Order: sequence, then structure tokens, then C-alpha cells
Amino acid sequence: MKTQHGKIWIGTSGWHYKHWVGKFYPDGTKDSEQLSYFTQKFKTVELNNSFYRLPSADTFTNWRKATPDDFVFAVKGSRYISHLKKLILDKQAVDEFLHHADHLKEKLGPILFQLPPRWEINLDRLATFLAYLPKRFRFTFEFRNPTWYTEETYELLRKHGCAFCIYELAGHQSPEVVTADFVYIRLHGPGNKYQGSYTDKILKDWAKKCKNWQQEGKDSYLYFDNDQAGYAAFNALTLIQLLKS
Repeated sequence: MKTQHGKIWIGTSGWHYKHWVGKFYPDGTKDSEQLSYFTQKFKTVELNNSFYRLPSADTFTNWRKATPDDFVFAVKGSRYISHLKKLILDKQAVDEFLHHADHLKEKLGPILFQLPPRWEINLDRLATFLAYLPKRFRFTFEFRNPTWYTEETYELLRKHGCAFCIYELAGHQSPEVVTADFVYIRLHGPGNKYQGSYTDKILKDWAKKCKNWQQEGKDSYLYFDNDQAGYAAFNALTLIQLLKS
């Protein structure tokens, strides 16, 4: 796992999008060629399909082998754990998920658990879940229900070294709270869910924030999820350029 501090990782949530062909991907790009092209532009991606179905250990191994040495994968946790069980501790499910993801080896970045929007705060369940997670991994939690936005939640995350996921979704901006030695941001689009393109002004603001966190010695992982018309990829490329200025 990457442990360099003060590094900024910019990418998108997923890379396999048919509607990006002819926009971000050149015309005629085959499905099997998308990852190779993606890694020419970015050094990180957030794996989204692991939320819906756990990829095999061999699949994680193949992704590791197919990407450059300095590439990093963030991995979205299974919806079975986050949505169906709502963090009721299922040790077998958690262990199996981590075992598979660990086949990314040194390319494994943070593991994201996105919680359901209708599930309100349950600190006891969160505490039990956090206590079970192995300390050698980085974890981040995206709380879609605002009842979780409390100091008690933040303190629990700090206690276990887990990050509060900062996100924007359909006009909702979460608090910008930092609870770990890294920061994790998801930008789902300035319009409706997964739609719209961010303005240069907004991207400059995020560039400034990432640089500030970098100066504090914190890694930042920022992923765009506004996949409409390939906006996520183009916004990510713009942000990378802004960080160089």
C-alpha cells in the first residue's frame, strides 16, 4: 500500500464507460483498451464495480499487472456490507473482501464504504465495525445521511485513523472534515447526480485545498464521478493541470 505522505491523487470513479468513447477515449477504442489509455492520463482510479459484485482475486491481480508501477486503486466496498448489512459486522464478508482487494498489493489505496442515504446515525454499530478493520489498510466512509455529521462520528473516525469522505452530490455539500492522515473527496457533479461539468473556479478551489492538505503532510485522493459526456475525466485532467501551476 502506498504510504507516501503529502501526495495528491486525482482520478475518476471507474474507467469503463462506453459513452466516453469518442469523447474522452478516441473513436474506436475497444472495451479492453480503455484501462491502458486511462493509465496514460491518470495515476489513480476508484474501482466502482466492486460495490455491486466482488471481483475475483485473480481480477485484482490482473488489474495490478496491467497498470504502471506508480498507479493506485481506491476500492469501493461491497454494498452487501454497507447497504444490506448496514455495517452489522459480518467478519467472513469483510475478510473475503479485504483478501481479494489485497491482491492489488502495493497499488491498493483507500477502501471506501458508502453508506445508504436513508440509514441514520448508529454510532454503536460504526464503532464495532471500525474496531474490527485491520489497521494496515486505509479506510474512508461516505455518509449519505446528514444525521452522521456529528463530532461523535468524527471522533470515532479519528480514533481508528479512518477518513471522513468529503463529497458533493446533487447540490449537497458534506462538511469538509479531516479525520485521518489522508483526505478523500468524491465529486459527483455540480448538477443532478453524476451530471454536469465543474467550472474552472470550482476546480481552482479544490486545487488550493489539496495543496493546503499537502503542506500539512496529508495525502489527498480526489475522484470525479460526473460520468456524463466524460466530464469526470476532463475535470480531472484540468485539476491535474491546475495543481502544476
